[in-house]
Amino acid sequence: LLALADTRQLQLLHFWLLLGIYLAALLGNGLISTAVACDHRLHTPMYFFLLNLALLDLGCISTTLPKAMANIVFDTQAIFYAGCVAKVFLFVFFISAEYSLLTIMSYDRYVAICMPLHYRTLLGSRACATMAAAAWGAGLLYSLLHTANTFSMPLCQGNVVHQFFCEIPQLVKLSCSQSYLKEIFVLVVSASVASGCFAFIVFSYVQVFRAVLRMPSDQGRHKAFSTCLPHLAVVSLFISTAMFAYLKPPSISSPSLDLLVAVLYSVVPPAVNPLIYSLRNQEIKDAFRKILQYTLFLHQNYFHHSPKTIMT
Repeated sequence: LLALADTRQLQLLHFWLLLGIYLAALLGNGLISTAVACDHRLHTPMYFFLLNLALLDLGCISTTLPKAMANIVFDTQAIFYAGCVAKVFLFVFFISAEYSLLTIMSYDRYVAICMPLHYRTLLGSRACATMAAAAWGAGLLYSLLHTANTFSMPLCQGNVVHQFFCEIPQLVKLSCSQSYLKEIFVLVVSASVASGCFAFIVFSYVQVFRAVLRMPSDQGRHKAFSTCLPHLAVVSLFISTAMFAYLKPPSISSPSLDLLVAVLYSVVPPAVNPLIYSLRNQEIKDAFRKILQYTLFLHQNYFHHSPKTIMT
């Protein structure tokens, strides 16, 4: 795998930076998962999908960063072949399921704002569970296809992956001259499907913003924008960087650019998604406050009732 720096001092600096990002992602997504699970006011379709997104973000960032940090600590760049296969499978699974879920979430916002009278009918508990399961299932099938296709190619260009995790475009570069065409075809078809999903997301939000601008109430417009704009920001960052990483021509490829793009689509979204979704969402903030108050109450209650040690 790619070393993030040449000197030991810079490697340790990268380690602490990655550790901070990883802990922030664990804390943020863990808080959202706990808040949605524990607060009955958040048991709605929008927050159910947000819970699934947080779980996928946890899986995605846990697939890439721990191995990179371990390599820095132990001053190595090695990864076992089986480990690389597992990393590719898990990463593509979480990324694909997340994109499918983001598409579903745009549909949720479209129905909630453009067809509010049909919201409970179209997005009942069973329908939400079915759509979430479809997102996870699509990620699984897509990951199986890409993993099997990628590792069926003979690798003739060495065994050095120029990335901090096992990434398909970097593995394709190691394949023989003709054998990579099959995976390139799969990537192009996948990009076409992803573009179709993105077109659906854009269409949904065009309709949403048209409906929002017709709202007579400023409070209603503010609430609609506070739930829609964060989702649109997450989708835009994710799809732009991921498609650039997988479809950019080799002529503009460089180790530093590849590293930057990989960080932008694999590390940044899981870390900033909790911040984006909670920054302008008062319901999430209230749920966080209740969790903090309950934690402090348990902490104080524990120390208040704990047996005191008598010194003699």
